[in-house]
Amino acid sequence: MSEALAATPAVPSADPCTGSSSLTSAGASRAAGLVEVMRRRKSAAPTPAEITEAQDSLERRIRAHLAKGRVQVTLTDNRYTMISVRRISKEKRFEVRLHHMFADADPVITRALARYIAENDADASRVLGDFIDANSDHVRGRGRRAPAQVIFTAGENYDLRQIYDEINARYFDNRIEAAITWGARTGRPRRRNSIKMGSYSVEDRLIRIHRSLDRAFVPRFFVAWIVFHEMLHQVHDIRVKNGRREFHSKEFLADEEQFADYDQARSWERQHLDALLTY
Repeated sequence: MSEALAATPAVPSADPCTGSSSLTSAGASRAAGLVEVMRRRKSAAPTPAEITEAQDSLERRIRAHLAKGRVQVTLTDNRYTMISVRRISKEKRFEVRLHHMFADADPVITRALARYIAENDADASRVLGDFIDANSDHVRGRGRRAPAQVIFTAGENYDLRQIYDEINARYFDNRIEAAITWGARTGRPRRRNSIKMGSYSVEDRLIRIHRSLDRAFVPRFFVAWIVFHEMLHQVHDIRVKNGRREFHSKEFLADEEQFADYDQARSWERQHLDALLTY
């Protein structure tokens, strides 16, 4: 689902819930080699030398465009998250997970990566989006398309990747496979009639969380509840009942109540509704 306002006015809902650049033939061949190594590698095994060398090389090239700070790159074969950034401001360090298509990217793309990592630059984001589109053949899995979208998990107050990983391990035995990102930034703060705090795209396996939740007054358990809710959509299919789609079945709602801070989150939502709507 796209990020849109909920149907019910004045009630926040957790759900209804530049030119392109492509890899050269040599770069494509190297990318294919890297992904083959990644797929053969067991999770507990040491990182193969080919991957380590590619990560180190990309780190050096990105660092050349950074005014300050250190960057740590991890290359992945994830079909859903192309770019994931975690800012560690106290250490002036960036932890970046990049799809292997970026391993041999040219200087235009590495400069865009640096600007996006350090500044969340909108122009850089568009350049990277075009690059991902142009190299989508390296992303698509069998029978499923991957979203050509830049993923940004690090907010000003909360890191969605960290929250997602914790919930996935605690409640789902790490069975959920989805990307997660903060939604698009909005303009001036204003009072809204409704807000869609989270959404889950079945086709893209993509969870979006509204930027309104990335504020200091919003408690972490509340953000975690919204993330948990959206992750449940991968467990429960959308049914058609009496000609209408049923997003939240009785089974869905029963599972949602298993969230440890469920009652506290619902209570906090009621008490802070107006503040959530003003963003």
